[in-house]
Amino acid sequence: MKKILCFLMLAMPTAALAQQPGQASDHQLILQLLSRIEQLESEVRQMKQAAPAGTPAESSAPVESNAAASTALTATALASAAQAAAATTHDMSVPGLQPVHVQGFSDVQYQASDLKGQHNSFGLGQFNLFITNRLSNKFGLLGELVVESDLNNTVAVDLERLLFQYTANDYFALSAGRYHTAIGYYNTAYHHSSWLQSTVGRPLIFAFEDGGGILPIHNVGLSATGRLPLSKLGLHYIAEIGNGRASHSSSDEVVQNRSDENNGKSANLGIYARPQGMPGFQTGFSLYRDSLHPEGIGKIGQTIFAGHVVYQQSGLEFLNEAIVLRHAVQGGGIFHIPAFYSQVSKRMGEVRPYFRYEYMNVPRTEPLYSDIGLRHGPVGGLRFDFNEFAAYKLEFFRDIQRNVRSNGLRTQVSFTF
Repeated sequence: MKKILCFLMLAMPTAALAQQPGQASDHQLILQLLSRIEQLESEVRQMKQAAPAGTPAESSAPVESNAAASTALTATALASAAQAAAATTHDMSVPGLQPVHVQGFSDVQYQASDLKGQHNSFGLGQFNLFITNRLSNKFGLLGELVVESDLNNTVAVDLERLLFQYTANDYFALSAGRYHTAIGYYNTAYHHSSWLQSTVGRPLIFAFEDGGGILPIHNVGLSATGRLPLSKLGLHYIAEIGNGRASHSSSDEVVQNRSDENNGKSANLGIYARPQGMPGFQTGFSLYRDSLHPEGIGKIGQTIFAGHVVYQQSGLEFLNEAIVLRHAVQGGGIFHIPAFYSQVSKRMGEVRPYFRYEYMNVPRTEPLYSDIGLRHGPVGGLRFDFNEFAAYKLEFFRDIQRNVRSNGLRTQVSFTF
């Protein structure tokens, strides 16, 4: 009996500690059960004291034994009830699920420019949490959660990527959710982490939508990729279908996360090669198609051609990409927006000097992005790695537009954790 009571006294506080807020009724039930056990124990003691002094031991023993046995059985039943009550704490853990892996990235920067009306300023970069989890040998989860501030100094949380992934083999992998569109190379090689890239900022053509970018950087839908049988060429394919970019109104959320403004879907097909005899080399192209419906303009057929040649080996980085956006206005004209960048850098110990030239030209009469116009210029800088987890960058840039030219500098501390 004492062993049972000790067990209950040890088990009950644990169950009570495990309860969640809002479950006071469970806690009260456990206290009531403990009170009942104490009452039964008191009754056993009274039965012992009430036994006649001259009663032979052999006649009193069965009475005491039966009473104790009855009490023990009752206590066991109460203990089971107490355990059942404690089980209602609703533990959210899933047996057998592997731990979630979370890696963080962020940066702090400073920027100054001689452009009239622009102020030098310190700024917080994106606070990026990259989350992965293996559900099995074929299924997995990928998430990218970003906390960032805008030009109005408002801090917001954005779910940049959320993908449920299925990998059948090297030839077929399918992802469903919100992904980075595989237009060209940069957008799927460098996500929302400035620490991963050599430079402070992304190339102009790959600017994010909320930063004035003209490409559909994000999409919601399905994305498939895999290796093609021609192994010596290292051929891979990409096939994507999604909601596409919102276009009806400039006030709409650009990424159509939940509902599409029309029944049409965007599609992107691409192929790239990584030849076996050329480690670090990759080349490929992609074709993206969508239908835009801006208010007051009418239907616009959008086609995006992208091609890239990349070499990254032995500390050398050589990135080259060219993109052409074609907008065909129904009942109107056809407009082309050419853009490219070329970037080279070389790691020498902890130091990596780099240089990039970028160019984008939006026609004056283009219906969607004419306010951007012509922009091009060089970017040059230096990256210094304190260690394998933190780096300092200093770069100078020249921004050449149709009617104005400006010079400036950017400096940044980026890190991972």
